[in-house]
Amino acid sequence: MQAPADIAVIGLAVMGQNLILNMNDHGFTVVAHNRSTAKVDEFLAHEAKGTKVIGAHSIEEMVSLLKRPRRVMLMVKAGSPVDEFIEQLLPHLEPGDIIIDGGNSLFDDTARRVKYVESKGLLYIGGGVSGGEEGARFGPSIMPGGSAAAWPHVKPIFQAIAAKVAGPDGQEMPCCDWVGEGGAGHYVKMVHNGIEYGDMQLICEAYQLMHEGLGMTPAEMSAVFAEWNRGELDSYLIEITRDILAKTDEDGAPLVDKILDTAGQKGTGKWTVISSADLGIPITLMAEAVYGRCVSAMKSLRIEAARIFGGDKRRITDANSEGAAFIEAIRQALYASKIISYAQGYMLMAAAAEQNGWRLNYGGIALMWRGGCIIRSAFLGDIKAAFEQDPQLQNLLMAPFFEQAIKKSEAGWRQVVATAVAKGIPVPAFSSALAFFDSLRSARLPANLLQAQRDYFGAHTYERVDRPRGQFFHTNWTGSGGRTASSTYSV
Repeated sequence: MQAPADIAVIGLAVMGQNLILNMNDHGFTVVAHNRSTAKVDEFLAHEAKGTKVIGAHSIEEMVSLLKRPRRVMLMVKAGSPVDEFIEQLLPHLEPGDIIIDGGNSLFDDTARRVKYVESKGLLYIGGGVSGGEEGARFGPSIMPGGSAAAWPHVKPIFQAIAAKVAGPDGQEMPCCDWVGEGGAGHYVKMVHNGIEYGDMQLICEAYQLMHEGLGMTPAEMSAVFAEWNRGELDSYLIEITRDILAKTDEDGAPLVDKILDTAGQKGTGKWTVISSADLGIPITLMAEAVYGRCVSAMKSLRIEAARIFGGDKRRITDANSEGAAFIEAIRQALYASKIISYAQGYMLMAAAAEQNGWRLNYGGIALMWRGGCIIRSAFLGDIKAAFEQDPQLQNLLMAPFFEQAIKKSEAGWRQVVATAVAKGIPVPAFSSALAFFDSLRSARLPANLLQAQRDYFGAHTYERVDRPRGQFFHTNWTGSGGRTASSTYSV
């Protein structure tokens, strides 16, 4: 008798439960397992009641219920729990069976696990799942990578449960496709999360400018975000910001004003910044977003610094006089900075692809992010179109669409950053995005002086504008140094 189940899911936290119910809705029979078996019974008695979901109280029982090749999806905390479950599964699985990690694992860990599991004759997929609880239940964005031979066996399930968006011919396209080998899937998910950090920071800076600079109420700001969500900034994060600002507490006061201004983070943004440093790619906006959360956590220090240095004279203008024009400038700054953030994210993915030998489909990644995930937006359709028009696009900013978008938004962007600096309103993401743009469009930067400094104190050598690239020179700057230069290298 053939085993009844198509796939097993281990881990019955909210994401795991919702993915199981999503799979069940699409006609797949799922085995549910959890380290705490009482949670299996609880799930079957409540959330999964009336479904075809099967409960398993042991690894052995779970495996016995699966069709071959067996597909087991881990929805557990990243790190050692993933490795522990792999070790528990290996004795019970056979060559060709597939282990899937759907959590937020570090891509290096996934690359290591792919090699290890393949050495045992099995296949491994590391696939980031984005969209939160709602996405998992009704259609997430899924970014699978790892053992390429595993993809045909999980593709029908993953593409069925993924979010769908309209393709170029109007047909439905799933927000899920094969990313690449090794840790490629989790790398793309990591960059997604880094961009998410950046988007959220940009929105918060826009909120701060309107709140402190224009003296707007949350209800007034909610109306602005509602308007923005009908245009170029149409996105999930703008949409939920509109709703958050409109929410009142039990006493009728805006709830957002009662929330403590200290932000948490789980580490994926930090991983993105670390990877960018390793690859030498300046994702300056995402880095500021990560550090912005770190500064927010210094609440007691910030209160003391505000007492010492002041910081309450931040009004720019009145929202009812010149405010409308400045609100439009904020929108332009937000849109332009968002373009920079995605350009930096795509630069990072390209560098990682080159280092790891991945063949990433950049337009396809934009499609995967177009629906289901936290950064889903209309804007991603423009990114997909840019890569369809030029698959060898060197940088997103060089695409005609985004070139024109930046030029249209530049004046407002500069006005916002300059005004914020003058009034002492912190806008680290807006500022860093503008500084990156100005650096990128500078044919000459002061790095010539920097190289002279390095050669002066460390004999690190330099190249010359009047000599071919690749020739290095050293100057005896003091007259007392030697002729020996340090070796040339890049970090």
